[in-house]
Amino acid sequence: MPVQKVVVINDASQARGGATGLALLSVRLLRERGVPVVYVCGDDGENDELARLGVEVHALGGERLLSQSAARAFRRGLYNDATEGLIAQVLRKHDSAGTVYHLHGWAQVFSPAVFEALRPVARRTWVHAHDMFLACPNGVYMDYRHDTVCQRVPLSFACVTRNCDKRSYPHKLWRLARQRNVQRLFARQEGWAGIVPILPAMIPRLSRAGYEPEMFHTVRNPARPFTDQRVCVEENTGFVYVGRLEADKGVARLAEAAVRCGAHVTFVGEGPLAETLVSQGFEVTGWLTREEIGQRIEGHRALVMPSLHPEPFALVLVEALGSGVPVLTAQSALMAEEICGLGVGYQFDVHDIDSMCSALTTFDELSDDALRGMSERAFDVWHQLAHTQQSWIDELMELYESVAR
Repeated sequence: MPVQKVVVINDASQARGGATGLALLSVRLLRERGVPVVYVCGDDGENDELARLGVEVHALGGERLLSQSAARAFRRGLYNDATEGLIAQVLRKHDSAGTVYHLHGWAQVFSPAVFEALRPVARRTWVHAHDMFLACPNGVYMDYRHDTVCQRVPLSFACVTRNCDKRSYPHKLWRLARQRNVQRLFARQEGWAGIVPILPAMIPRLSRAGYEPEMFHTVRNPARPFTDQRVCVEENTGFVYVGRLEADKGVARLAEAAVRCGAHVTFVGEGPLAETLVSQGFEVTGWLTREEIGQRIEGHRALVMPSLHPEPFALVLVEALGSGVPVLTAQSALMAEEICGLGVGYQFDVHDIDSMCSALTTFDELSDDALRGMSERAFDVWHQLAHTQQSWIDELMELYESVAR
């Protein structure tokens, strides 16, 4: 049976993060193909583009957890009863054998209640794994108290007794309670269409929570390079960082390594570490438009991503590689091994300043011919790491068609 309608479900209707941006992109691409779309969101649903696209919106009118009182966030984060009523209303109005459901973000507004609400249409519901919240209580497999990647089994004794939370152990206990709801309502239930990880490297980590291998159907994210032409990095000097200027992004460690080995780094972005970086003599540009970022990277040899936690899909890496700009990335990034395997970048241990210095220095000393070769490879093979928008929606449509019956 052909897909008659797609119901896209996501906490937000305005793109402030990767998951929402992708949810909204899928809506636009589906509408361009003439597929009817219903958008179900946890906020007020005010989005002019959705109206322009002719998308029917069902909005819960809720708020993100951090925007609510502590008591309300505690309760609704564990199980938001209003979610069930909204989804039930959508099912009554729109469900048919040819209607497919695609859940993106749920942790900020909808809560694990969304899985209970979608239970009647589970076999036609795909659940996108943009992060690790389907498995890990803090969503990233990161021990924030010790700045280390977590190798524990979610909800095991070792997990429960480990104080890994950014805020406090009581907050970790709340996260554990929410994760038990995810396990009870989704992970231990059969009959779902499946989980859609954005990288193959996510599967072993998600599997720690008990998901069966057949549940996973990887669909890499779409990406668009910063520039249409290859950046001639062999003619450039220095490195560039693009992103939030915060401690967990490894910015301070990159700055320390750069000072130690005399590397020139430009920081593109904003955040609490901006003033510190400026005081250390680094150039901090603030937030730039996409076009301005493209102009910035055209003057550097490589992009550096030193994030402390394991980034599932760092879009900026692919955007740089597609422009012919090699990358240096923390080895904890889930794309690190693929990048090195393709010969388009280096990886380093972000917890070891000597390792970072070695990567920066080695790269800085590459001959022009070696750097040109790496740049040309990056420009040619970046599509092995990500989709174009059209190939991405092609894959999603294949998933939808496989369960529309």
